Amino acid sequence: MTNLNIVILAAGKGIRMYSAKPKVLHELAGKAMLQHLLDTAKKINACKTIVVYGHGGESVPNAVTKSNTKFVLQEPQLGTGHAVQQALPLLGTDGTTLVLYGDVPLIQADTLLRLLEVENSLNLLTQYLDEPKGYGRIVRDLTSKIISIVEEKDATPQQREINEINTGILSAPTAMLRNWLSKLQNNNSQGEYYLTDIVAMAVAQKVEIRSTQPDHPWEVMGVNSKVQLAELERLWQREQANKLLSKGVTVIDPARIDIRGNLECEQDVEIDVGCIFEGAVKLARGVKVGAYCVLKNSTIAADTQIAPYSHIDGGEIGEACHIGPYARIRPGSKLHNEVHIGNFVEIKNSEISNKSKANHLSYIGDATVGARVNIGAGTITCNYDGANKFRTIIEDDAFIGSDTQLIAPVTVGRGATIGAGSTITKDTPAEELTLSRSKQISITGWKRPVKKKIT
Repeated sequence: MTNLNIVILAAGKGIRMYSAKPKVLHELAGKAMLQHLLDTAKKINACKTIVVYGHGGESVPNAVTKSNTKFVLQEPQLGTGHAVQQALPLLGTDGTTLVLYGDVPLIQADTLLRLLEVENSLNLLTQYLDEPKGYGRIVRDLTSKIISIVEEKDATPQQREINEINTGILSAPTAMLRNWLSKLQNNNSQGEYYLTDIVAMAVAQKVEIRSTQPDHPWEVMGVNSKVQLAELERLWQREQANKLLSKGVTVIDPARIDIRGNLECEQDVEIDVGCIFEGAVKLARGVKVGAYCVLKNSTIAADTQIAPYSHIDGGEIGEACHIGPYARIRPGSKLHNEVHIGNFVEIKNSEISNKSKANHLSYIGDATVGARVNIGAGTITCNYDGANKFRTIIEDDAFIGSDTQLIAPVTVGRGATIGAGSTITKDTPAEELTLSRSKQISITGWKRPVKKKIT
């Protein structure tokens, strides 16, 4: 569609959220509700997106990505019609304007594109509900043409029996919308300017009024409380889980998975319970993710197994690796193929080549580790002198004994062996054993101190 404007109404305080944070900044699936709508606006190629904000002040525009987005303050808040009026100076006079709501975050691009198919009509997104209480009703004439929208507080008992409700989402030619908004009145029980009153104006001008429905009920679910936010979160997460299942991914319990970003999975991936995926995560074929793992902005190659309670953030993991349990891989880390990282091992900003192992209780930071290296339990790279970071290099086939400290910058030569309990401060030669220990002695006659009796 050419010259599409989007106006997002985001001025509400959200009293029932019981929070100092503006309602539209509460997160769903890892990002603010308002950010969901801004991302959807990009998908449908909006020329201009305008956010009408109020409560929370500058915290609203400061909290979201602002690409191609303008913000305008609504103060005071005098209804939905008044809110859209605040955006008029930024809209121009041509094209189409689409109105969305900051607390209805999951409306999908496909549904909006269907709503926007006809450009010279007033297009309403409606929904049929078994329990329509609390919503404005769509009033039709005997030929099923829409003639008005009536808010529940202003509806007659007969109108309250109508089960087709107004979602609030609509589109209209911008020029027509400007004209209708200039004629709004606030003679209703709330004393507000209702955007829905433009329907009667369109009827009077014999403008075509079209309606369409969303593909999924959760697309038009609004959030007014923490309870509703939690309910919508679970509905969305179940939808994400179902998509994975339909593509051949095994999700052990679809009710216990959280995707807070974009998760891409190939066939035969297995995901155990309680896992969290943040940002952009890619799992290749045959990857197994154990229970309660957290993966963020990472790529995992084929047939790798991640044992329970492991955290991977910004990692690039090769094929057939074994990670965890309780492993932590931090940003800037790259593991090649068949690498083993075991329990309570932390890797940070390091590259580890094929078939190397660090199986127990170690810290590898700012290091380059060659192939077939064995790193014993309790080994650490001392990469920080209190002011600067330095790098450790461990060449192919090296063996690092348990409880070794490698004081960077230092290089362990190819095939070198470091004796357990050593503190290495200088480069070690290839193919040789290097030790750094104090002399072991025994003190004859030494007695262990005992507690003095208190008299």
